[in-house]
Amino acid sequence: MKVDIYKIDGSLTGRQVELNPKVFDIQPNDHAIYLAVKAYLANQRQGTAKAKERSEVSGGGKKPWRQKGTGRARAGSIRSPLWVGGGTVFGPKPRDYEMKLPKKVKLLARLSALTYKARNNQIVVVEDFNLDQPKTKEMFNIIKALNLNDKKTLLLTGSYSKNIYLSGRNIPTLNVLEAQKASTYDILNNKVLLLQESALNLINQQFSHE
Repeated sequence: MKVDIYKIDGSLTGRQVELNPKVFDIQPNDHAIYLAVKAYLANQRQGTAKAKERSEVSGGGKKPWRQKGTGRARAGSIRSPLWVGGGTVFGPKPRDYEMKLPKKVKLLARLSALTYKARNNQIVVVEDFNLDQPKTKEMFNIIKALNLNDKKTLLLTGSYSKNIYLSGRNIPTLNVLEAQKASTYDILNNKVLLLQESALNLINQQFSHE
C-alpha cells in the first residue's frame, strides 16, 4: 500500500512511500489490543486511595456509655463504622495496579493498531520538518494546511524535537510523540496518525525486524 507524501503547506510532494505490509497490513488481533489498552490505563493509576479503618481513626478509647440501663443500643466506641466520623469497613488501601504484558503481545497490539489506521485511511505522511523556535501558531498553520485542525491528531516524529513538542502541546487536538514511544493506546486514541517521513521509515524498519 502506497500513500502520498505532503509538504507542510498542504501540497503534494509528488512522491509516494510504501507502507510495509508486515507492519500496516497484518491480521489484526483485537484481544491483544484490548490487553495493551487495559495495561496502559492500569499503569496510569496512582493507586494512592486510602481510607482509615476503625483502628486508625483518632479517639474512641473510652466506652461512650455503660452497657445496660440507658435505653440505648450498646456501644463500645465512638469510632464504630456505624457512627458518623467512624472508621471505614474494607476501605481502599494503597496498591499497585501495574500490569505487565509479554513483548510479543505488545508488539502484536501495536501492529494491529497501525493496520486499522492504514485500512481506515487515517494515516497522513508529511515530509520531515523542524521549527527554528517554539511557535504554536506555526504548528497550527501546518495542521490547518493539512486539513487536520478539526481532527484529533497524533504527530509522530523520527527523533525528539523540543521546538515541535513545545509548539504542539497547547493545541487541543494535537499530540506529539517520538515514533518509538507511541503506545497502542496513543495510536488508537487519535483520529489521524500524522507521520513524518523519517518516523515512518523508523517504524517500517523497527517493527518489520521484530
